[in-house]
Amino acid sequence: MRDAERQLEQHRWQNPERVSRSRPERLLLAAERLEADLGARRAGNEAFEDHRVHGRDAQGRRLAGTPTPYRRPAVPDGKVNLTDPDSRYIKAHVDFVQGYNAQAVVDDGQIVLAAEITNTTVDWSQLDPMVTATITELERAGVTDQIETALADTQYWNEQHMDEVIANKHIQVLIPPDGGASGKQRKGWTGGRYTWMRYVLASELGERLYRKRKQMIEPVFGHTRHNRQVTRFHRRGRTAVRTEWRLLMATHNLTKLHRHQITTQGA
Repeated sequence: MRDAERQLEQHRWQNPERVSRSRPERLLLAAERLEADLGARRAGNEAFEDHRVHGRDAQGRRLAGTPTPYRRPAVPDGKVNLTDPDSRYIKAHVDFVQGYNAQAVVDDGQIVLAAEITNTTVDWSQLDPMVTATITELERAGVTDQIETALADTQYWNEQHMDEVIANKHIQVLIPPDGGASGKQRKGWTGGRYTWMRYVLASELGERLYRKRKQMIEPVFGHTRHNRQVTRFHRRGRTAVRTEWRLLMATHNLTKLHRHQITTQGA
């Protein structure tokens, strides 16, 4: 089921639809989304039933049991937002809001290197996409310097993505496996990469490098939200919202450049 949902969402990202300002048109779009969601669920269930009947386990044995046949509901039973069907109900700090998850990558000078949006509620699947987006943006700008280290908070812990970034992109990743104010070790997260990462972060170099993360990225979001009073997107649809977010981060970079020039000229 998760694979079916991911494939549908990937298709929507690759083939974005404009979200109209007309409410009747948005109602039609929302109805189409519900039908597509139901179609993806049906395809996922059919694939599961076929696997249970014809699939085999790791030892080559037939799977036991017969799956309960999937009964398609008479009408779609999902939910979709009528203002912006691309948005999702996501957690923002302590509350839940209808919106998007804004992502950004910065360097040690707080210059935004990549800015993207997603409608997933968590960050664990964003490590490799954001590193890839950063490399792409640097190449477009003609920057040939190699990224050495990627710093991210514990919400980005994803071993598959970490392997991709380390092995294929040759970038060291520093992500603490333990989160929260208490910093207590998560139950079951022991040995292997967990222990190794704790060891690296406890070293003098690891601690010094990771300490930079908070002073690099947190002020960018804090400045955007509190000083610039950007607390909501004004556009509808993933394409328009992505453009709006990237424009905001571009203006952030312009202000950083302007202040740098003033400082340099004053010196």
